[in-house]
Amino acid sequence: MTSAESQSSGSRPEVRAAAGRLRGSREAGTAVFRGIPFAEPPVGALRFGAPRPVRGWTGVREAVSYGPPPPQGGHFGMDAQARDTADGDWLTVNVWTPATDPAAGLPVMVWIHGGAYVIGASGLPEYDGGRLARDGGVVVVTFNYRVGIEGFARIGGAPDNRGLLDQVAALEWVRDNIRAFGGDPARVTVFGESAGGGSVAALLAMDRAAGLFHRAVAQSVPGTFFAPELAADIAAACAAELGLRPTVADLSTVAPHELSGAGDTVSATMERWAQRWGRPALKAIPFSPVVDGDVLAATPWQALRDGAGRGVELLVGHTRDEQRLFTVVEGLLGEVGEEQAAEALHAFAPGPDGARRYRAAHPAAGPDELYELVHSDWLFRMPSLHLAEAQTTAGGRVHVYELAWPAPGMGGVFGACHGLDVPLVFGNLDRGRPAVLIGETPSPEAEALSTRMRTAWTSFATHGDPGWPAYDTGQRLVQVFDTRSAVTPYPEEASRLIWHDHAFPALPLLGQ
Repeated sequence: MTSAESQSSGSRPEVRAAAGRLRGSREAGTAVFRGIPFAEPPVGALRFGAPRPVRGWTGVREAVSYGPPPPQGGHFGMDAQARDTADGDWLTVNVWTPATDPAAGLPVMVWIHGGAYVIGASGLPEYDGGRLARDGGVVVVTFNYRVGIEGFARIGGAPDNRGLLDQVAALEWVRDNIRAFGGDPARVTVFGESAGGGSVAALLAMDRAAGLFHRAVAQSVPGTFFAPELAADIAAACAAELGLRPTVADLSTVAPHELSGAGDTVSATMERWAQRWGRPALKAIPFSPVVDGDVLAATPWQALRDGAGRGVELLVGHTRDEQRLFTVVEGLLGEVGEEQAAEALHAFAPGPDGARRYRAAHPAAGPDELYELVHSDWLFRMPSLHLAEAQTTAGGRVHVYELAWPAPGMGGVFGACHGLDVPLVFGNLDRGRPAVLIGETPSPEAEALSTRMRTAWTSFATHGDPGWPAYDTGQRLVQVFDTRSAVTPYPEEASRLIWHDHAFPALPLLGQ
């Protein structure tokens, strides 16, 4: 990179990045630069390939609008937002900074959005980084990466985990450019939630990402990582919806929205494949990172136990009622019967006596509670805890939290559900879809909790200390965020004991 430069054109901030000059905007005390390409569009001859470095430009590039989202699944209408993006200029970053002085040396926080590896875009209003950057004195970066078939399907002739490779490319862009925006490339924290938390866990395990970040925050880490055979079988089913094979030669001529539609069709009918695909079919999870032996050599839990992330300080946690969001969305709140609870326990509890252990640990629990407990534990809570324990076992430093504050929106039906941490961490309590969890008018209690969480996250990014003791396997101290937050021993002890010996391996293909 050439020597970093920055200047102001009236009220419009300008910086010189490696590829050329950028002109952003000023908003509420921060300089903002949106839609900056960090890789060439992955279309045409580059489709399904690893990301390529972006070519430079002459003159000043306007950086005031988000780049288009990558091809999306149909959940929450996200496919419509990406329908007219055939030019493929999907791989862009956005930067919020309190100071564009290259000498400022501010901590950098790089956000990886969630969306089940099938939807998501950095331009969603809930991911606006202005408040986090301004109040925390940090540079905030968000970016797009390929999702769904484009990013995570196992396609013959293409590298696996293209979405993860996009994330590495974005982090390389941060390394090479962030000083021009006032950031310190030696103080980079990655943070993400749900699929973004799973991506953070994967990056901790990846040789390609080593040295690109120095701290990591993994929020609600999903435990789904696929064996190559499972990923290949699901990709074959997606391609078969179009009468094609899962190869670059066959799929590269299919319009992105048609390919996403094929993925949606398979996702909607996955339960019929349960005998072959196992638990992902029961939860309609068609895509996840693939433990391919190259991009991702091992699951994050195995890699961290082996010391892969020992030098990276880690903050990890989950919400108390992870499953509740999905229970409400699926219309099952208060509707789960004994048979449905028994099926969930049989499918998702670990070991041959897992269902019995859940019932013994929660003798007063009804079907609804048992159903939510085992789903929450399998998909998010225990994978997050096990990631912390793997890091601790290898001698790394980790802090753990649980968000237990019940969301007040819609009469409080959501509890402390999946995704509630996103508006609280960003401070965007009144915008984007997660705002429905907070309610129409954010309460003083919500504002106070958001301030505590944002302070913890930015303090961790700045000093490596979120404000409570590090986790160990003796005391197991955890910060519980609630109306009255407190540091306590890990609060989900019954689940921890039930899942203690579970390894979270790569999920296999079960039948032929």
